[in-house]
Amino acid sequence: MDAHAWDERYAASELVWSPGPNALVAAECADLPPGRALDLAAGEGRHALWLAARGWRVTAVDFSTVGLAKGRRVAEATPLTGPVEWVPADATTWHPPAGTAYDLVLLAYLQLPPAQRRAAVRAAHGALAPGGTLLLVAHDRTNLTEGTGGPQDPEVLMTAEDVLADLADLPHEVVRAGRVAREVEPGHGDAPGRTAWDCVVRISRPA
Repeated sequence: MDAHAWDERYAASELVWSPGPNALVAAECADLPPGRALDLAAGEGRHALWLAARGWRVTAVDFSTVGLAKGRRVAEATPLTGPVEWVPADATTWHPPAGTAYDLVLLAYLQLPPAQRRAAVRAAHGALAPGGTLLLVAHDRTNLTEGTGGPQDPEVLMTAEDVLADLADLPHEVVRAGRVAREVEPGHGDAPGRTAWDCVVRISRPA
């Protein structure tokens, strides 16, 4: 889907995604001390807002201006501990300003064909500060046959091994990489309580 299609999708309902963070994202970020965070493909900003509420200084990047506008409205009505900068740009091609690096870079459900995914993952790594964390959560390839919901195009699904291969020649330490079961949250199109399969990759950039 392109930016226009996502604009239409976000405009069609109050919220496409749940207002709170994805459970896997919340669990993996819970032990990280607040710093500077980059949320790539931020959508309506649920993760950016959650991080900002925990004291992070967040840059939220997405090519849907409608999605970002919804996140900005929520931010204006919500007491946040940290600021959020809303950047309308394609997460696969955007680069941070010179000299800017992030303690956390988040890629949550950015489902792309292999070449685009590789570019996004490597750009995310390049935005990390020394000692920083890159967290990717996505619909796993096995979700197509074993799970529920998510994209039905196998080309945009992935495994943790795919993501680690994208990073193979870049300096990193693997904290977690694998397939994880997730109970579907209310409001995501499928019956709540059904099991979806995600891939989770968390790496750190050596200091």
